[in-house]
Amino acid sequence: MTQQSRPVYLKLRDQIAAAIIEGVYAEGEMLPSVRAFAAEQGANPLTVAKAYQQFQTDGLVEVQRGVGMYVVPGAAEKLRRSEREQFLATEWPELRTRMKRLGIDPAELLAHN
Repeated sequence: MTQQSRPVYLKLRDQIAAAIIEGVYAEGEMLPSVRAFAAEQGANPLTVAKAYQQFQTDGLVEVQRGVGMYVVPGAAEKLRRSEREQFLATEWPELRTRMKRLGIDPAELLAHN
C-alpha cells in the first residue's frame, strides 16, 4: 500500500510515532489535545482520536482522565523496534530490488552526500 492510499488516521499515526521516536513528544510528556492536533494538521478530530486510540491500544500512551494522554516510558524504543522491523520486512526488499534494477551499489549510497 502506498503512502498516498493509506487511511488518514494511519498517516497521522505515523507522524505522531516519528515525533515520539525523535523526542518531540518525550516519554512522560503529554501529547497535544485531539482538537489542537486536528487543527494543526487540518484533520477531522475524530480521525485524530482514532490515531490516538491506536497508541492507547498499543500501550504507548496512557490517559489521565480530564488531563490528557501521556507518552509512557519505553514508548520510543518500542516504536523504534516496530518501525525498524516493518522497514526491514516491507520497504527494504522493495528498495533492494529497485537498487539492483538500477545498478546501485549500497556502498555507493553510503559514500554519496
